[in-house]
Amino acid sequence: MKLTGGEIIAEFLIKEKVPYIIGIPGHGCLGLADAFIGREDRIGILQVKQEMAAVHMADGYYRITGKPLAVFTSIGPGAMNTAIGVATAYVDSTAVLVITGGTHTHMRGKGVLQEIERSHDANFPSVLEPIVKRHWKVERVEQLPSILPRAFNYMLTGRPGPVFIDLPMDVQCDAVEVNVSAFEKRKPVGRVCGDAREITKAAELLLQAKRPVFLLGGGVITSGAWKEVKELAEYIGAAVITTMMGKGAFPEDHQLYAWHAGSKGTTCGNYLASTADVLLAVGCRFADETTSSYKQGTSFSIPPTKVIHIDIDPTEIGKNYPVEVGIVGDAKAVLAAIVELVKSLQQKSDYRSNSYFKEIQQLKKEWFAHLDKLRTSDLEPVTISRALKEIREFLSREAIVVTSSGNTQAQVLQEFPFYKPRTCITTGGFSTMGFTLPASLGVKLAAPDKQVVGILGDGDFMMTMQELATAVQLNLPIVLLIFNNMGWISIKDLQMGAYGEERAFATDFVDKDGRVYSPDFKGIAANFGCYAERVEKAEEIKSALQRAFASGKPAVIEIIVNREYPYSGSPAVGWWDVPVPEYLAERRKQYELAREGEFLA
Repeated sequence: MKLTGGEIIAEFLIKEKVPYIIGIPGHGCLGLADAFIGREDRIGILQVKQEMAAVHMADGYYRITGKPLAVFTSIGPGAMNTAIGVATAYVDSTAVLVITGGTHTHMRGKGVLQEIERSHDANFPSVLEPIVKRHWKVERVEQLPSILPRAFNYMLTGRPGPVFIDLPMDVQCDAVEVNVSAFEKRKPVGRVCGDAREITKAAELLLQAKRPVFLLGGGVITSGAWKEVKELAEYIGAAVITTMMGKGAFPEDHQLYAWHAGSKGTTCGNYLASTADVLLAVGCRFADETTSSYKQGTSFSIPPTKVIHIDIDPTEIGKNYPVEVGIVGDAKAVLAAIVELVKSLQQKSDYRSNSYFKEIQQLKKEWFAHLDKLRTSDLEPVTISRALKEIREFLSREAIVVTSSGNTQAQVLQEFPFYKPRTCITTGGFSTMGFTLPASLGVKLAAPDKQVVGILGDGDFMMTMQELATAVQLNLPIVLLIFNNMGWISIKDLQMGAYGEERAFATDFVDKDGRVYSPDFKGIAANFGCYAERVEKAEEIKSALQRAFASGKPAVIEIIVNREYPYSGSPAVGWWDVPVPEYLAERRKQYELAREGEFLA
């Protein structure tokens, strides 16, 4: 069968059962876009309003299904707009196929419209090179039947991530004979099981532990290892904490769940992690926000805590902390082997009868009492904690919540419980503003029968609010909850906390006369065709949610939240390394003292 480059891509995506390709057509991808005409019954073509949103949308879809979507853009600015979305997917290890138009192979270096050529001819791939697992600069149409299967293998094996194909305009239109049925014969199958000797060491170490703690990262969810984690934790009575990306990997109303460690973690999570004798870390990076910037004794005490680290990516093991046992392997496969071995070595006992379990319950009780001061507050405007409490009480256990960055993300981490895997979708590594709305659309595509709620700040919303048009056009009835505090208030809080309350700068949204400014979000949403409300009291939130879901339309609920420090955010119970200028002498001294405790070996 003779196919053009564009047709080869279309047929390959159909063979791979990719349900949608998302993007914006332009002069640089006309040949690719045209190839999908007549194939719409086999693959959906979805239009967005900005290319970054296309990547975020595909990212959200992958996080629910574990299956990638394809993104297409034109040359130049259209391609460049994908960069933030691609970086978000790369840091969070999610799979997206990005295909952008490129300069004709016979016109490279001439500076044609939207070509980047001053240093190297047609050099856009070098822009994305640091933030993709692999990229290809196609030279001839004959290469595509080989490149496409490799692209999928790179995306989906090992540590997942985005891949990129630069597709010149002429290659999109050139044709070659292709055996389409051969596409499906290039797939690897199976899981990396880990070294048997190291698995034995891990099992023995866990059975010796008196204060075992599990730290679950996003790798647990990617691998689908939540059943094995739960079985092992219950077998040995381990306390379980999660990273931001690991939320939902363990039911957060389980008695062994101890929430989070880190700068915006919890008192119970930090204490248990820092006093553990054995820490089983699965699919996590030990990033600074989880470890309190590696300050010894604050979130972790490594050493003397002995670490068992399981990860599909060998570069993560030993990167930030020394390990007693390091196992390169798929989380589900390795944990299944550990569970089997532990069961063969020791009978299960009732963990509820030991003093460690009782200590976990007491520490959690103290944390919840601390939180309740904000969660039950009658302050007006409402605290974020109170708003989150009202939202959680309304939503089903299976509801999916999407959040991006700032105070909303931090407080969802600290206090919003999730009960199922793949129900908390967030940008844990890149903390990307503008992610929530488009990612929510991808989530709703993947889970049309579930409640999908995006919780975001006003600044976050304004970065991609044009995608409300996409929501309306595609009839994707997500509900967005805009926590409007009229500024970059998480950064303002950081300024005031680190530098002094008098040093907030350029973070309030104000007009030229210094008055606090906010657009009419309710009016904006309504003009896009969404259901819209504005809420100012905590007791109005649940009824507003009821009406939003009942509308059957994309919905926006603007909630006016408290912007006054410290009620604007959540308590920092750990530490985060925020450098302080030397001219702030007293605070600089405090900062340097705190830094002395960092473990940076």
